[in-house]
Amino acid sequence: MRHSLLLLMLPALFLRCSFSRQTPGSNSLVRSKTISASQISVVQASDFTINGKGDNAEWGKANWNNMTKLDTGGRNYESKFKIIYSTTGIYVLFSGEDDKITTKEYNDFEEIYNGDVFEVFFLPTPSSPVYFEYEINQMGRELILTLSKTSTQLYSWAPKYPLVEERKPIKKQVNVTGGKAEVGGLIKAWTAEVFLPYTILSLIPNVPPASGTVWMANFCRLDYDGGKMIKYSWSPTIQRSFHEIEKFPPIKFQ
Repeated sequence: MRHSLLLLMLPALFLRCSFSRQTPGSNSLVRSKTISASQISVVQASDFTINGKGDNAEWGKANWNNMTKLDTGGRNYESKFKIIYSTTGIYVLFSGEDDKITTKEYNDFEEIYNGDVFEVFFLPTPSSPVYFEYEINQMGRELILTLSKTSTQLYSWAPKYPLVEERKPIKKQVNVTGGKAEVGGLIKAWTAEVFLPYTILSLIPNVPPASGTVWMANFCRLDYDGGKMIKYSWSPTIQRSFHEIEKFPPIKFQ
């Protein structure tokens, strides 16, 4: 595969995905804060260099979309995202209020979902349950998976990345405000800006998108500041798992 993206099947124990990301009482949805997700029109833009702040003029072509807090407890942090695309890939910008960087000193591809993260899911062909997941935390650590879901099993593959940072196909930058970007640091907010080239989605049908293409997608957040996992989701109907792909809303490429 181009860009040295060799794919490795992960052992079943690693296929935790979001099925195990629950704590007692985490199914209690905060209905009063629910915002109905609707179809997003993904505007085409020119390629640009990301810096984690989301201040490039190309982002002015897209609107902010809110995520809904799904679980009880803790503060209801403002959590939102933007998405645009180009001829080479997809850009996603996350932004969220936060009081603390609650995570560990993870490396890329480790269990960063046990700490604060933003997540994006793409299901390009609803009739084919093969989809893509990307996670990033405040320290810039990432997890990249291609997944296939059956009625009884969930399988995932992770790309084998080049060691040289400049050769990595995904570009990502994180910006922390109101404090230091360190584990346990007290902050005010953080943003994550990500460029996902189409090569990283090569195992999935209906990629790259063309004008008029419709994918299903979801944009999510996990936060642990209160001592338990709190889920946020663009799709407000998610109940147990971010992998309820049948509940992903549509996005349409313009």
